[in-house]
Amino acid sequence: MNLGLENKVALVAASSRGLGRAVAEELAAEGASLVLCARGEEQLSAACVHIRKSTGAAVVGVAADVSATGEAERVVRACVERFGRVDILVTNAGGPPAGRFETLSGDDWERATRLTLTSAVELTRAALPGMKERRWGRILNITSITVKQPVENLMLSNSLRAAVTGFARTLADEVAAYGVTVNNILPGYTRTERVEELARTMAGKEGVAPEEFRARWESEIPMRRLGEPREFAALAAFLVSERASYITGTSIPVDGGWIRSLF
Repeated sequence: MNLGLENKVALVAASSRGLGRAVAEELAAEGASLVLCARGEEQLSAACVHIRKSTGAAVVGVAADVSATGEAERVVRACVERFGRVDILVTNAGGPPAGRFETLSGDDWERATRLTLTSAVELTRAALPGMKERRWGRILNITSITVKQPVENLMLSNSLRAAVTGFARTLADEVAAYGVTVNNILPGYTRTERVEELARTMAGKEGVAPEEFRARWESEIPMRRLGEPREFAALAAFLVSERASYITGTSIPVDGGWIRSLF
């Protein structure tokens, strides 16, 4: 299937590793030009080099912390200066720390809000005007299965990723007539550094080995295994493609059947 991504320009946030990198690699393989952004400059540079060599795509890295004021706008501006536009925006951020309500301070909530919600809003604010002017655009937010089925001990993620979902669903209606789609993709337990870190944290709280905790997750997934980043990236590439032009306002899980709800 030709996804129609040749000559499209994509900006993928938090893309030096994990799901963001997997999405960037998939888009590059489909012919898109890319701007990657992440906080760690060394790891970001390595990701850019790898994707360029493996796909032949034009790839630029912009080191930035998009939770900081003005950084999202700077990243979008860098993309426009290099490629002339942003056709595809993939918002993404590392998950906020685990914790129950009583363990989280006001500062914890403020930092998590800027990381998870504000970064998505500000990246969209900077990229959307050009999309509307050209009457074509794709905005895809990487959120979490927690927006459909909350996960114990993840108060911040459960709350703030749900806020991103509400923002995206409302925006989808506002921009649909301009040829801009807005969707969310919900990763389940996927074999990434973030999930490994979460397993270690939660296993430590219970005094068990991380392997035991991962096995518990796998037992709850009908497919009885963690997902692979490339499986997640395949759906992401479709949702930002020309072929998905009539899909907007959706939240689609990639979770091996973990979510038990009907919708």
